[in-house]
This record gives sequence, C-alpha cells and structure tokens, in this order.
Amino acid sequence: MIFKRTERDKAPVEPVTLKILVAGGFGVGKTTLVGAVSEIKPLRTEETLSEAGRPIDDTSGVAGKHTTTVAMDFGRITLREDLVLYLFGTPGQDRFWFLWDELSTGALGAVVLADTRRLEDCFAAVDYFERRSIPFVVGVNCFDGANRYPADVVRQALDLDADVPVVLCDARDRETVKEVLIDVVEHAMAAAAAAREPVTT
Repeated sequence: MIFKRTERDKAPVEPVTLKILVAGGFGVGKTTLVGAVSEIKPLRTEETLSEAGRPIDDTSGVAGKHTTTVAMDFGRITLREDLVLYLFGTPGQDRFWFLWDELSTGALGAVVLADTRRLEDCFAAVDYFERRSIPFVVGVNCFDGANRYPADVVRQALDLDADVPVVLCDARDRETVKEVLIDVVEHAMAAAAAAREPVTT
C-alpha cells in the first residue's frame, strides 16, 4: 500500500533569518518604520529629549519629536514561511554612531530612510554603507505636507550609483514598508550574485 504524505506529515520548515538595518538621520521615522511592520512588540530604546541635549539634537523640521533612540530598535517580520527578517533600527545622532559597527555585523543589507525636507541628514548613512559595501535601498519617507520628488531626482541629489534602488514609502504603513524590505532583500541578493560572477577578460 502506498501512503501519500499529508500537509501535517511534512517536516516543519526551518526559516532563513536575515538581518536588515534601518538607518537615516535624526527624526526621519526609523522607529516608526520598525514598529509599523514588526509582528512582535518592537524592542525600543527611546529616551525623552532633554534640555541638556537641545544644543546637540537639531530638532528643526521635527519640532513635534519628544523622544530619541539611544541604542537601537528591534523588530521581526516573516515575509514567507521560509524567510524571516530581523530589523535593527540605528540611532540617528552623531554621538551614537559608534554603535553602527556592532549593529552592521552580519547584516544582509540596509534601508536608508530619507526625508526630502532634510535630505542632507541621510548623507552619513549613505556614505557608511557605500564604504563598507553593504547593499542598501533608499526609502523616501513621504511626510504629510512635504514636497514629493521623483525617485530620479532624489537619486541625483544623493549622488547614488545607478543600481541603488530609490523607493517612496510611508513609514507608518505596513504594506509600503514591506515593499521596501523586499526591495532590500532582492537588491542584496542581486549584489551577492554579481560578486560571485567570474571576471572575464
């Protein structure tokens, strides 16, 4: 007698876990992005902005911001049964950049979140990932009331290589954030495949 395997008989799938960083300037929406898409309660290390930090933390353009990440944000999202992303949101202020090296260890890729009202705030993150050859996608967080620019205009302003994806998103919206994360995984896999290709002379 031949027995057919049922769905219940199948061995459980051991998912591949990938580490993705979420970086960008102060107040650009990194914590919001991780929280919008995480299927677990995100781990947050936020502290209230204080008078002592006012000379250091430039809140122009984000006057409603009252807290800041001082170590990292952490969340998790299952894209498929066999693919889980661990999200690590980096702190945005210069004085916490020493944490970036630890957080970037083992990362498949990154999202550089950008605000077109303060585009220069993401220059440091773009430079960081370019110098370390970590594949990244620029996600333009479309804030209410901010001017909207085509992806090509943002690419030119940031002086990005032609192969770096630039996508518009809303860090509050789970579906658009998922699309950004899928773009990161696809871009990182394409970069890894290109690196494995033999050089022909």
